[in-house]
Amino acid sequence: MADYASRRRVMVDTQVRPSDVTKFPIIQAMLNVPRERYVPDAAREAAYVGDGVRLGDGRVLLEPRTFAKLLDALDVGPGDVVLDIGCGLGYSVAVLAWMAEFVVGVEDDETRVDEAQATLSDTGIDNAAIVVGPLAEGAPKSGPYDVILIEGGVEQVPQAVIDQLKDGGRIACLFAEGRLGVARAGIKTDGRVSWRYLFNAGAPLLPGFEKDVAFTF
Repeated sequence: MADYASRRRVMVDTQVRPSDVTKFPIIQAMLNVPRERYVPDAAREAAYVGDGVRLGDGRVLLEPRTFAKLLDALDVGPGDVVLDIGCGLGYSVAVLAWMAEFVVGVEDDETRVDEAQATLSDTGIDNAAIVVGPLAEGAPKSGPYDVILIEGGVEQVPQAVIDQLKDGGRIACLFAEGRLGVARAGIKTDGRVSWRYLFNAGAPLLPGFEKDVAFTF
C-alpha cells in the first residue's frame, strides 16, 4: 500500500516550499488534499512527481509548483468565492475549497465532471460544485467571483470570463507566449484587467482560449 501522506509531505517540502510558497492555508490544503484521488487510476503513482499529470484529451493536472505559485499570487481568503476553469478531475477545486468560502469548477466533459464531483464528496469537500459547459463561458450563474483561476494555457482570456470577475477581483492563468509560456496574475479595475508577470510556466492550450484569427481578403 503506497504511503500517499508521506508523498504529499515530500511534495510540499521539495516542490512547494522551495518555490517561496509559504502561506499556511496553501501548505495546509496541499498537505490535506489526496492528490492521488484526483488523477486517472493509472496515473496514481505519478501524482506527486514534479510534472503535470495527463488527464486525457490533451489536458493536464498542473504540476504542484506551478499550481502553488498561482495560488500564492491569487491570495485566496476564507470569504472568497472562486471560479476554477478547466478543473480536470477536481484536485484544484478541492485545494481551493480548503481556502475559500465556495468554489465553482467548470469542465467541458460530463464524465470528468461526474467523476470529480464524486471524488469531492468522497473526500468530504462540501463547499464546492463542478458544472459542465464550454470552458470559455465560465459559470455566470454563480458569479460574479472574487477570484478566477484558469487551469491551462491561454492565448487570450474571453470577455465572457472577465465579465464574471468582480471589480477588485484577482485572476491568474498561463499565457502561451514564447517557448516556455508565462504565468500572469491580474486585478480588475473599472472593468479592465491589468496583468503582471509572475514566472515562466506553460500548459496545453484550453479550447476556447485561442486568439481570434483575423481574416483578410
